Amino acid sequence: MELRLTDTQYATIIGNCYDGLPNEACGLLLGPMTGRMSGGVPTGVVSEARPCVNADASARTYTVAPKNMLQAMRAAEAAGTEIVGVWHSHTHTDPFPSPTDVRTAVDPSWMYVIVSLKHGAPQLRAYTIANEIITEIPVAILAR
Repeated sequence: MELRLTDTQYATIIGNCYDGLPNEACGLLLGPMTGRMSGGVPTGVVSEARPCVNADASARTYTVAPKNMLQAMRAAEAAGTEIVGVWHSHTHTDPFPSPTDVRTAVDPSWMYVIVSLKHGAPQLRAYTIANEIITEIPVAILAR
């Protein structure tokens, strides 16, 4: 699997992360799944990057606001897609899942995107997290 973002989606994610400072920011990724009924996985294509509110309002943790989650679920259903992942920022650490990120990973099929703002220029990396096993997945930024 490869996470495929358009340059516009990438800009939306990075902008959301900066807008969230000093707290962590978060958002949801919508896109198609393959074989969802039989334990499907995202195709890697993202049809929409939806910025959300961090209900924790914290620089150390994030929770997608329930209202935003419901809106994303409805939008995905209307578009014939699924929620295929989530992103959040790390304001002072590298773009690697923390123990809290691993513990709170809600869906083993999702792509988990982390944007680190620690080093000046943002660093975006993506992972799957299943049964506490972290696997990095490649990211492609595509011209729209």
